[in-house]
Amino acid sequence: MVVEELAPGLWRWTAFHPEWKEEVGSVYYEAPDAVVLVDPLVPSDETERFWAALDRDVERAAAPLHVLITVFWHVRSAREIVERRDARVWAPTRGRPAIERRVGEVTDVFRAGDDLPGGIVPFKTARAAEVVFWIPAHRSLVPGDVILGAEEGGLRLCPASWLPEKTSLDQLRESLRPLLELPVERVLVSHGEPVLAGGRDALAAVLD
Repeated sequence: MVVEELAPGLWRWTAFHPEWKEEVGSVYYEAPDAVVLVDPLVPSDETERFWAALDRDVERAAAPLHVLITVFWHVRSAREIVERRDARVWAPTRGRPAIERRVGEVTDVFRAGDDLPGGIVPFKTARAAEVVFWIPAHRSLVPGDVILGAEEGGLRLCPASWLPEKTSLDQLRESLRPLLELPVERVLVSHGEPVLAGGRDALAAVLD
């Protein structure tokens, strides 16, 4: 597990995904009124360290714990977290059935543009069941699968084979173009290396 503090109250950690067979990223965001985990994966090799840190931070924050899921493939450890903590699980409306099959009860559903815990805002994508989260307080985007880290640095779009039938990469680009209106500093991808500075320029490079 690699843990990095990106700003006060904003952390990203990586853990090995047993099905994906590589490290994937998750995000911890602490707002005045909420503690939010985005696509959280509990590291199997440092489980006790993870739970000790989460329990300590949630107790210190004295705020409700929320799990936000970008896409049903990223349910990951949501069920385990709900069973251990009194956490609420948030799912995109179109993704709810698939997420509930993997997690159990989804406590809250949302649509693109809704206000979520901590002031987070979800943006729609060309994959109807997937969103990209925007954390205004930290000028940070948190995508699921539609935006990935590029091997040479920067960003890339997901492979065309990951998109729904009859959905093209051009349609994906068009669906993500509203993100360019945001003052993006960071893009905290789940797959690959995140962009920690100049996020909007990196995003424009793959969308323009």
